[in-house]
Formats: sequence, C-alpha cells, structure tokens
Amino acid sequence: MYLLDELSEKYKRISIVGMAKNAGKTTALNYLIEEAMDEGITLGITSTGRDGEGTDVVTGTDKPRVFLDTDTIVSVPKQLYEMADAGLEIVKMTDYGSSLGQIMLCRVVDSGYVQVAGPVINAQHVEMCEEMLRLGADLVLIDGAIDRKSIAAPGTSDAIILSTGAVLSRKMSKVVEETAHTVNLYRLPNLEDGRERDLLTEENIEQISLIRDGQLVTLDRSTGLGAGKFLDSKIDDKVTHVFVPGAFTHSIVADINPKKLRNITFVLKDPTKIFIGTMMWNQFRKRGLNIKVLENINVAAITVNPTSPGGYAFDHEELVKAMQEAIPDIPVIDVRM
Repeated sequence: MYLLDELSEKYKRISIVGMAKNAGKTTALNYLIEEAMDEGITLGITSTGRDGEGTDVVTGTDKPRVFLDTDTIVSVPKQLYEMADAGLEIVKMTDYGSSLGQIMLCRVVDSGYVQVAGPVINAQHVEMCEEMLRLGADLVLIDGAIDRKSIAAPGTSDAIILSTGAVLSRKMSKVVEETAHTVNLYRLPNLEDGRERDLLTEENIEQISLIRDGQLVTLDRSTGLGAGKFLDSKIDDKVTHVFVPGAFTHSIVADINPKKLRNITFVLKDPTKIFIGTMMWNQFRKRGLNIKVLENINVAAITVNPTSPGGYAFDHEELVKAMQEAIPDIPVIDVRM
C-alpha cells in the first residue's frame, strides 16, 4: 500500500508520532521519504527533537539514518550542518534557536544522509512548515520527539501518523489495546457549534470553568490536579459543562459524585491533555464520563513495528491483522515489510 498517494492529496503537514521509543517512528519517516522519491513528491522535513543520527544520543543504540533526495527542504541547526553527507544549500536563516544552534532551512542539492532538528516551540514549527511550503515543498513531514506529546496537538499539523509496536508490551493484545485506546482518545467528538462553544472559545481561558444556566463561571483553579473534590462541591444540577484547560487525570473524575458525573460534559482543548490509562478510562466511561474537545486529532494512518529491542518479536501479519480488526477504518502498515 502506498500511503503518500492518499496523504499528499489531503494534507500539507503531517506529524509522525511514536507511542514509545523504538516504536518505528524514524522507520516510518524513511518509508514515506522513499515513497516521495518514487512518486516525485517534494518533501519538507523537520523534527521536534533530533533525528537522523546513526546512534541514539540517549541510549547508545543504533538508529535508522535519514536519507534525503534532491530538492527536499529540511531544517538543520548550525551544529549539524557540517555533519551532513548530503549537499545542502542554505536558503534561509531562521530566527528559531535550538540546543544545537540557530535553525537553517536548507535545500538538498546532492542527495545523502542528513541529521534533522527543528524548533522546540510548536508555534514556531507551524510557521516554519508554512515557509517550507512557500519554498516549494508539496508536503511537510514533522518527526515528533517521543517526549513531546504536544506534537500530536491539532494546529501543529493537519493529521498524524501514529507509530506503535512490540516495544509497548510482550503481549500483542496489550499493544493493540493501548494503540486503539490512544486512537479513540484522539478521535473524541468535538464540542458542537453553539452557545457553549462560543463561551469557551471567545477568549483564551486558562482556568477551570463551568457553564451554569448558560453562563460561563470561571473558578479559581488553573489546573485539574487534585481538583476533584473542589469540582464536586461546585457542580450542581444547573451545571452542564466543565472546562479543564490543562492536564485531565483520573484524580479529577474519581472524586466527583457519579450522579453528577452522568449529567455533565467535560470539555478539553484537545485530546493530548488526557492522561488516563485504558482500564481506568473504561471504568470511568461506565460510570458516565462524557468528554468532548474543542479540536480533535485526525489519525491518517498507523504504522506498526513487530520487533522490540528487548529481544522479542510478533508475527508481522498477525500484528497488522489484529490492529486492523481493532481499528478498521484507518490504514495499518508494517513499514519494515
């Protein structure tokens, strides 16, 4: 299956998000780069971390290198420019900094291996992606650092590719379950257009807020951590929505009376704010937890890596089949095959 045929027609910016280290994120990136070379698609390549080095700077393990074709637009910090095997033409010195120096936008004039890194701030990534498109890229791929869940957030890109694999668990069923849980969170329903949405989006609300009798009530709390009992005391039968701007954890829900829980809708900015595991999530849903988001996340595809650096592996066909059965409406690909 050729992913890029579909993706390049629908999207301009795609983030590649790994569920864990060694889930095959860089392998997925290389797969898409190879497809682009075959299809004549000009790519923009950037990263929220550092990618393309032969050895992981944290673990010391081998990593796939990143080979870029001519005309690719790539973000490279000053300290990595001289380390590129590819011939690079500097087309713009940006105002974005990184731990590896000022970020430069380069055009590949002689294909080869490149170490890629970009800005650390998501808003800067958005600006830089737009610049790459103006410079001639047909599609921009953003390689997400594993510790940056926010790279999946809507607004950073038009869609994500989620990379998962055997590294999550020795049990295939657990890998599939956790991946499906993440996808289901990312595809939570958006809050419908109407008065409630207008109230929550008219200004940048940074405090927990209620909608009571159709009116916005801002509470003196900016975080949901430890706020369960506080919220329970504020929720009455006139409250319809509870907006939580930051992290949404199990402690928020656990201390709210189940009768109250069934009658309210929690609203979050986006699904990356949710930090609740599969088992606890299912328990809360049975108790009546209802969550909507201001903007959900479009999962365009799932890539699977059947091999773990821990020395075990799954049958790749069985893993792809199990993942497709759990998430039937999203393409699932083993990029190693």
